[in-house]
Order: sequence, then C-alpha cells, then structure tokens
Amino acid sequence: MANASHSKSLPFAPSRVFVHLTLISYLLLALLPILLVFMNSFKSRDAIFNDPLAWPTPETFSLIGYTKVLGRSDVLMYFGNSFIVTIASLFFILLFGAMAAWGLSEYRFKGNRWLKFFFAFGIMVPIRLGTVSILQLMVDLNLVNTLTALVLVYVAQGLPLAIMILSEFMGQVPGELKDAARCDGIDEFRIFFQVVVPLIRPAIATVAVFTMVPIWNDLWFPLILAPSDKTQTITLGIQQFVGQYATDWNAVLASLTLAIVPVVTLYALFSRQLIRGITAGAVK
Repeated sequence: MANASHSKSLPFAPSRVFVHLTLISYLLLALLPILLVFMNSFKSRDAIFNDPLAWPTPETFSLIGYTKVLGRSDVLMYFGNSFIVTIASLFFILLFGAMAAWGLSEYRFKGNRWLKFFFAFGIMVPIRLGTVSILQLMVDLNLVNTLTALVLVYVAQGLPLAIMILSEFMGQVPGELKDAARCDGIDEFRIFFQVVVPLIRPAIATVAVFTMVPIWNDLWFPLILAPSDKTQTITLGIQQFVGQYATDWNAVLASLTLAIVPVVTLYALFSRQLIRGITAGAVK
C-alpha cells in the first residue's frame, strides 16, 4: 500500500521532463565553452587548430601556454590586482548595501519610496553610459591608474542591485525578533549585525556571486581607468597575448583557464546559499 500511494504521488508529467531537458541543455550550453578552453589549454598549437574538440593525448599534450603565462608575464601581479579590486569592492558593496537596505526596509520616513525608486533606476541605467564623466572625475581626483578608481566605480555599479535584493529579504525578517531584541536593551547596531545579517546569509551570498562575476570579468573600466602595467587586472593582462596580426592561443587559453578558477571556486563554495537565496526570492 505504501509503495502504491508513493507511486500515485509522483505521476509522470511530460512538462517535468521538458523542464529537465531544457535545464540539461542550458547546462551543456554553458559548460561547453569552458570545457573547450580548459582542454585546449593543455594542447599544442597545431593540435588546437587541427582538432579543437579532441581531448589532449600524449602526442598533443603541452604546457607551453602555462609556461609562457607564468614565466614570461606578470600574471601573478594581474591576479593580485583582480583579487584586491574584487574583494574590496565586494566588501564595501555588501557592507553599504546591507546598511542602506536595513534603513529602507526597517524605518519609514519621508521620501522612502522615492529613494527606493532612485536605487532601482541605478539598475536600469548602465554605468558605462557615464564613462566620459567618470574618467574626467578620476582625472580631477588624480586616481587614474590606481586600483582605488576601479573599486569606487564597481561599488557604485553594484550598490543598486545589492540594496534592492537585500531590502526585500530584510523585509521578511520577523518583526518579533527585532522587537524582542530591543526589549532586551540591544542597540540597533547589534540588532543589525547579530540578528538580521545572519538570517539573510542566502541573500548575501546571492549578491556576492552576482556582483563578483561582472567585476572579475570586466575589461572596460580597467582598460580606461587603470591601463598601466602595475594596475592591470587579469582580464586586461590577457590582452597582451592577443596581437593585431598574430595571437598566442596557447597563452590566451592558459590565461583564461586560470582566470576561470576563482569564479568556479566561489560558486562551489556558495552554491548552496546561492540556490537558497534564488529559491527564496522566487517563492516570495
């Protein structure tokens, strides 16, 4: 009887099969380019062009790309610059975004709705439209060719989305918990960091992943604001292997493989929190 009832509770649904096939197709579409970059980074130049879809074999295996990248370029410095810019930007985006979201969701004041609309407008308008003004501002502040310029731009770019996502999640925190903390004499600062922030960790992980990827992969602002040799990020540093008439594909593919590792690692570490955050937002 138990088996019969269990089988009745899970009927065959063609729509469910279609959804799974669609998700599998999208997964393959997303992973195939990454897989091609990874396997071709361990092949010789001739093997890359002769059969790019084949796995490396003892005859085609080569580490020449990684040798060039690690031995003949400042790729470690580029990685360091990208890490500094990404981590610093994420820290300030999450800190200021969470604090602003707390103020917008917890306190009611005149202009609250218009302020939310202002931040939503920041999501709709691409920051690159203001590139000329941003460059002029950085020149006036003497911040060109500094990592500080990139951090400031990325913080401004990521704050609107962070505030909108975190404010929606903070609005779902039970008011009884906050009122109980206030009755116990806990100040607002401690309520925010000790009560609210731990409850919205999935949302914080979601914001971190969605913010980190565009910052790490960005080429536009590093090229404009920090193109010097000492401030280049990994995405900009890879461009030295791409020439007008010849491209060192072994070095390019090896650099791309190394650049993908931090993003994949971050997703692997925060995938559970990310899925929880997306699911909670969808259900809500």
